[in-house]
Amino acid sequence: MQYLLLIHDDEEAFLALSDEDKATMYREYGALTAALQDSGAYVGGNQLQPTSSGVTVRVRDGEQVVTDGPFAETKEQLGGYYLIEADSLDEALEWAAKIPSARVGSIEVRPLMQVPAEVEA
Repeated sequence: MQYLLLIHDDEEAFLALSDEDKATMYREYGALTAALQDSGAYVGGNQLQPTSSGVTVRVRDGEQVVTDGPFAETKEQLGGYYLIEADSLDEALEWAAKIPSARVGSIEVRPLMQVPAEVEA
């Protein structure tokens, strides 16, 4: 089964890190990505640009409404993700706990929906 590991942390705190601390964190992420790839669990993943670069699209009464942000009133923002293949939720949780941002933020673990074959195009 596939799981999406959503990485939530304080993007202001990350931006305030020294270049050396950022480099250390990126090396940790690189090692985790390599471990996921070596295990065969890695499907994909990326870091996201800060929320200030995002836009939100809604359609209301047939009209497209585009606003800057997502400007949620939260301390932690979605900063990236891993999409993994795991045999169980427990295995996905083990991988989530190894994500460096789990030490300062949170990792949301979500199983992907299985679309019935007759629905797939």
